[in-house]
Amino acid sequence: MHICSVDEWWHARELGAIEPVSRGADGDEAFIHLSAPAQVHLPANRLFRGRRDLVLLHVDPALLDAPVRWEQGVPTDPTAMLFPHLYGPLPVRAVKTVTAYLPGPDGSFAPLTGAADPA
Repeated sequence: MHICSVDEWWHARELGAIEPVSRGADGDEAFIHLSAPAQVHLPANRLFRGRRDLVLLHVDPALLDAPVRWEQGVPTDPTAMLFPHLYGPLPVRAVKTVTAYLPGPDGSFAPLTGAADPA
């Protein structure tokens, strides 16, 4: 899954992909942060708390053209938790479903119900 704003998703649809902007651990390679369903609330709360313009892009890993590496997040994430990072563009054709992603009344994002699948 990938979190982005509605505007970012519309822009990606026009371009055909979302381009990577985050830097990898070595500082050289850019990547797109993905999350497994069971962990998507962690970066959502860290980066997007209170935002009401977000969507979740449900990605089919088989349709990605670039490598995905499972890497550590930030020190405050649970010990040994790895996040999928896409080292290349996220093609629009790899997005199978788009759902609204809204915070609760306090601005925080709850874990997804029934979330356990990777990618």
